[in-house]
Amino acid sequence: MTSSFPRGRFAAAVITAFVCGLLFASGFDLTRFGFAQEGRGAKVASSQVQSLAETGSAFEAIADHVTPSVVSIQTQTVRAARPRAQRPGAQRPGGIEDFFRNFEPPQQQRPQEASGTGFIVSKDGYILTNNHVVADADKVTVTLLDKRIFDARVIGRDPSTDVAVIKIDGRNLPVAALGDDNASRVGQWVVAIGNPLGLDFTVTAGIISAKGRQLSGLLQNRYQITDYIQTDAAINPGNSGGPLVNIRGEVIGINSAIASQTGMYAGYGFAIPMTLAKQVMDDLIAYGKVRRSVIGVAITDATPNDAKAAGLDVVTGVLVQTYSFEPAEESPAKRAGIEPGDVIVAADGHPTDRVSTLQRIVRGHKPGETVTFDVMRFGAKKSFRVKLAEAPAETQVASGEESGTRVQPTASDSRRFDKMGVQVETVSPELVTREKLAPAYARGLLVSDVSPTGPAYRKLFADRTILLSVINPGPRRDLHTPADLDAVLASRKTGDLVTFLVYFMEQDGPPSVVTVQVGP
Repeated sequence: MTSSFPRGRFAAAVITAFVCGLLFASGFDLTRFGFAQEGRGAKVASSQVQSLAETGSAFEAIADHVTPSVVSIQTQTVRAARPRAQRPGAQRPGGIEDFFRNFEPPQQQRPQEASGTGFIVSKDGYILTNNHVVADADKVTVTLLDKRIFDARVIGRDPSTDVAVIKIDGRNLPVAALGDDNASRVGQWVVAIGNPLGLDFTVTAGIISAKGRQLSGLLQNRYQITDYIQTDAAINPGNSGGPLVNIRGEVIGINSAIASQTGMYAGYGFAIPMTLAKQVMDDLIAYGKVRRSVIGVAITDATPNDAKAAGLDVVTGVLVQTYSFEPAEESPAKRAGIEPGDVIVAADGHPTDRVSTLQRIVRGHKPGETVTFDVMRFGAKKSFRVKLAEAPAETQVASGEESGTRVQPTASDSRRFDKMGVQVETVSPELVTREKLAPAYARGLLVSDVSPTGPAYRKLFADRTILLSVINPGPRRDLHTPADLDAVLASRKTGDLVTFLVYFMEQDGPPSVVTVQVGP
C-alpha cells in the first residue's frame, strides 16, 4: 500500500532542515557567508578618511597657490620654420606640431600660431618653459591667470635640454617655489598644471611612475639628457613647459614630452628634472648660453656582459664606449687615463649605477673643476682625476676625405666563426667609397652575416658593423684580416667574454664597445 506525502509539507521540511544545518555550522564557524560577511569587516577607519581628506586638501592648496604662477604662452611665427625630425611614438605635447605648416609654399605662408605653458620663477618676470615652445617664434605673448597679457622676449634657449627662459616686464608677480627632484621618489603624488588643448590653467594629478628615463631620438644632440621624470598625470598638447609639482607645492620638473601613438595622453608623460632646468636657467641668464661640464666620453648603461667582463658581481655602472672629442687627444677622460671598455662605478665618491646618475654628478660641477672617477677595467679597479671641460659648441665629425691617408684596394677575404655566429670579411674599396668611411674604419672587418642563434645576435649586425679591434682579452689588437680574429678566438672557451671596439655605419657616430660571450 502506498502512502502520499503532501508536496507543500515536503518542501517546508527540506527548507527547515537546510536552515537548521546552516545555523548549526555557523555556530562552529564552519561556513562563511561570502562577500557580504567579508564586507562588514572592511569599513574604512576614521583615520583613513581623515588621511584622504588631507590629500584632497593638499591638491586644493596646490591649485590655489601654484596656478597663479603658471602662464599661457602664445607664439607667432611668420618665417618658414625648418621641420624637425621626431621618433614615432614620442611626442612633444605642444607648441611644436603645426599640421598645416607644410601645405603652403614659404612665400605664401601666413603667420603660424602655437601655444604652450610656462611658470614664473622671479617677481620681475623671468619665466621657465620648453625650448620647443618658443623656438623659431617671431612673437611671444604671455597670459596670466588674472587675464593680464604681456609681450615676452626670449632670454635664452638650450636645445640639448629643451629648456628656455623668457622675460616679461612686471613687478611683484606670483612666483612658483622650486623643489629638489633628487628627493622625489617613485610612487609619490604629483600635479601637472598647464594649458592643454586650449583649456587654460588645467590641473591634473598622478604619481611619479619612474625616474632617470631616456627618450632616444627626442632630442637630436650628443649631450641630450637621459634623466626624465616619468608621470601618469595627464599631459596633452599645450602642457609643454608647464610645472610638475610635488605634494608640497614645489616644482620638481618641466613637462616636456608624452609617449603616444596619437599625440594625445596615453598615460606616459615626461618632465625635465628641476635641478637640471635650474642650472640651465642660471647659465642662460648669466652667460646667454649653457656652460655644460663634460668628461669627453660617449657612455651607455653597462649590460650583464659588460659588468661580467669588467669583473663586477652585479650589473651596474656606466660603460665608456669611446671618446666624444675630435681629436680624441683633447678628451679630458683620455688625458686622465680612462679608456673605452672601462666601467665607471663611482664619481665624486657617489655610486654611478646608470647614465642618468653619472650625468647628474657631472653637471653638478662647473667646467674646470676636477672630479675623481672609479672604474673597473677587466677585473682591475682604478681611479682617475678628470678635469672637466666645457662641452664644445658644435660636433666635429671626421670623414675619409679629411685625411691624407689613401685607402688601398684589397682583395676580399671572408671567413665564418661559429664561436660567435658571424661571418666577417675585409672591407672592400666599394664599401669605403659608398659609405665614405674614414681610413681607420676601412682597415677593419665587416660583419657580413650574423646567425640568429649565435652569441652575437642583436649585438652585431650584418652589413652594418665593422670590427675595429679587440680590447679584452689584452693586449689590445687591431683587426685587419680574419686571421687576426682567429688568433683571438682560438684560445677562447665556451662562456669566455671578448670585448670589441666596433663601428656601426648606420649610426654615423664614434665607435662603440660591444662584449660578446663566446659559444660552443
